[in-house]
Amino acid sequence: MSGERILLVTGASSEVGTALIRSAADKYDRIWAHYNRSLSEIELLMEEIGEKIAPVQADFSDENNTQAMIESIRASGALPGDIVHLSAMKPSGLQFHKQKWESYQREIDTSLRSIVLILQAFIPEMAKKRHGKIVFMLSAYLLGVPPKFQSPYITVKYALLGLMRNLSAEYASKGITVNAVSPDMMETKFLSNLPELVIEQSAKNNPLGRNIRVEEVVPAIEYLLSDAANVVTGQNIGVTGG
Repeated sequence: MSGERILLVTGASSEVGTALIRSAADKYDRIWAHYNRSLSEIELLMEEIGEKIAPVQADFSDENNTQAMIESIRASGALPGDIVHLSAMKPSGLQFHKQKWESYQREIDTSLRSIVLILQAFIPEMAKKRHGKIVFMLSAYLLGVPPKFQSPYITVKYALLGLMRNLSAEYASKGITVNAVSPDMMETKFLSNLPELVIEQSAKNNPLGRNIRVEEVVPAIEYLLSDAANVVTGQNIGVTGG
């Protein structure tokens, strides 16, 4: 296992996750494809790509479930050298004073706690090998004035940005890069809780006159996973269209 290139993608059943895996599959010997409920999307990847796709299930809102996933990967001996963290709760528009703490907690558990536990488990081995690539999916909402009515989602994205930058400083000397990609709104099933008017307004406000496409985001992630980005760390790359 020591010479293999192994990737872990959280939220692999998402449109970005499946597109990334399809595009990057030739560069890896094994890809751990995390999902919560959408096994069918992972099964399609297995049919197309073959045995190198290793599905792994976890509900990140459950800490024990998350730890069980980590232990199953650890027990296999196939520890990831590259990690892409896509998992997040779907944003929904609600005024701040109407948000319950449970909404923040779900965001924290799903997006923040999950990657903290995963990285604490696998970064030590990356550091021993003096090589590792970690990429967080953030949001263009961190690059300018954020929209209203999405405080739990945006709060946790800022927490992830802080974690990314701190880890990039801590592990640069170990050969590990930690970066993020922040796309503008993409019209995927991730937006299913938002009003159509919000999605249309986002497209209208974008200099391109449309929302960003999944296939326009994947190359930025692949770049950060590549040897071309060996000295790129602590960066949050915007994919915004202007």
